Amino acid sequence: MSPLEGKKAFAFSLEGNDGNTHSLEDYKGKAILLFFYPKDNTPGCTKEACGFRDVYEDLKRFGIIIFGVSKDSIPSHKKFSSDHNLPFILLSDPDKAMMKNYEA
Repeated sequence: MSPLEGKKAFAFSLEGNDGNTHSLEDYKGKAILLFFYPKDNTPGCTKEACGFRDVYEDLKRFGIIIFGVSKDSIPSHKKFSSDHNLPFILLSDPDKAMMKNYEA
């Protein structure tokens, strides 16, 4: 059991590869799936992101919004997303503040 289980989600406000800033507050009342990964375009991270890509439509039907989070830059996220046809937003957490809050 995670020490974060059952606790309120930590607020965040990060730039996404879509050119917008995304904050937890913007999605109040919505189901959000956050996944954290170390680095764009590495084998394990690519497999993880593509796994979420492959079930994206199913999750979307349930109203679930997906965000991938890593310390990589927006240009890196844009390339990663384009290379693998990722339909969800990748958030850049360059100082790792969000990742630390979520113990990722």
